[in-house]
Amino acid sequence: MSVERGAASSPKTDEADRTDEAVTEAVGRASEALEYIERARGHLYSFHQLIGRADFLFEESAELFRKAGHAEVAERLEREIVGRNVLDGRWTFQVVEEFDDLYHGEVAEAVRSLEREFHGGQRHVYEAQMKEQRRTQGQSGHEHRPATAHDPRVETDETDRTEQTDPSRGDRP
Repeated sequence: MSVERGAASSPKTDEADRTDEAVTEAVGRASEALEYIERARGHLYSFHQLIGRADFLFEESAELFRKAGHAEVAERLEREIVGRNVLDGRWTFQVVEEFDDLYHGEVAEAVRSLEREFHGGQRHVYEAQMKEQRRTQGQSGHEHRPATAHDPRVETDETDRTEQTDPSRGDRP
């Protein structure tokens, strides 16, 4: 028994269709690049939090040295390490802010601009097309969209909820 995947398609020979596919792939690649930037941004925030926590731990260490009778060690830690810049003139929050302002914001807007220009503002068009090609029509767990949602901003697809399998087409129930 075969399983129908995606919508039936015919060979695309029209140059406009090939151009649309190429543009969709190009926008998809830019969107993927933004996803990597988002991951890097998350790591940058982790770096920010880890360094901040370490700074407080060094301060606690200095206090413990002071209580243990090693005031000179405590003073050295406080003078040389606690509150130290991680880059010239910058604490980690400044690194994060510069990254957000000078890079992340520009990159995100560039990708959103491509999505507006070529896909009417829809995001992840390339992935949506891939999903349609790869999902098994009518199979539980392969729905196009959720049948219902509690938030009106979530797109739903009533047709997937009522999709039926057809054994005469070789579909599995």
